[in-house]
Amino acid sequence: MASRSLSYTQLLGLLSFILLLVTTTTMAVRVGVILHKPSAPTLPVFREAPAFRNGDQCGTREADQIHIAMTLDTNYLRGTMAAVLSLLQHSTCPENLSFHFLSLPHFENDLFTSIKSTFPYLNFKIYQFDPNLVRSKISKSIRQALDQPLNYARIYLADIIPSSVDRIIYLDSDLVVVDDIEKLWHVEMEGKVVAAPEYCHANFTHYFTRTFWSDPVLVKVLEGKRPCYFNTGVMVVDVNKWRKGMYTQKVEEWMTIQKQKRIYHLGSLPPFLLIFAGDIKAVNHRWNQHGLGGDNFEGRCRTLHPGPISLLHWSGKGKPWLRLDSRKPCIVDHLWAPYDLYRSSRHSLEE
Repeated sequence: MASRSLSYTQLLGLLSFILLLVTTTTMAVRVGVILHKPSAPTLPVFREAPAFRNGDQCGTREADQIHIAMTLDTNYLRGTMAAVLSLLQHSTCPENLSFHFLSLPHFENDLFTSIKSTFPYLNFKIYQFDPNLVRSKISKSIRQALDQPLNYARIYLADIIPSSVDRIIYLDSDLVVVDDIEKLWHVEMEGKVVAAPEYCHANFTHYFTRTFWSDPVLVKVLEGKRPCYFNTGVMVVDVNKWRKGMYTQKVEEWMTIQKQKRIYHLGSLPPFLLIFAGDIKAVNHRWNQHGLGGDNFEGRCRTLHPGPISLLHWSGKGKPWLRLDSRKPCIVDHLWAPYDLYRSSRHSLEE
């Protein structure tokens, strides 16, 4: 077969086309790099929750609203969904619950869709929490999960939610409520900034290092107080008093000292203890049956404490959804399971 040669004009045209193709591809790659955003993780799929309606005795005024704040972590979303379901299910006035969710940037659209499809009637708003507010202030703790920026979002809560909100209940994502949250909402604060269950039998000295206890200037912060441990995963906060007292800045000051001197080992809890321990409104222990996730190292199974229960909290390393999925649950994990809305492949087959 005779070969066919290209003319000079055809060669120039071909070279121009190749050059255009290379240039366009390079620009696309560069644009892709410039416009690249973190891709949202694949979120779990949940079953739609039933609608929960107010009882006849419920009001409809703004003053009747109960404000609840939680973080939205893609790794803890399954826990958050269970917590929200438990709150609605046990509330006399579920339509009066107003949820304020704090999430990291870039993921709020996916998280909004997930919550809206699971709870179509839920009154909620998602706020972006900028991790740069706290990233440089975080000191490494005993467990990596405690070092995530979103774990510190509660410190900035008063600065993020609307100024019209003057009281809020902050809740962790690894708990379920088995009582009407309105009872906790109406706690008499008695002039305190924070209300929470208080545990004075715990050894308070264990939460801080020898460096702290040996420094007379630092220890002076506890002078005149009877400091007791409380868990920051369940708190009623007087937001107005928090803002006026500039408590966000006070927490940040202790975090700065921690960076310099290493005065504690845990994450966001110790600064709260240094500021508020011995000066909170003590709430009945039934509102935080904590520690069900075991310790911070192994997450071993624990039993319930004696007494009435209004809230079950899997604080610690072990989370009920992970232990249930691994088919190695603790006995207490079966108390969480009825609130799990996760649509697994097993659920799909059953349907």
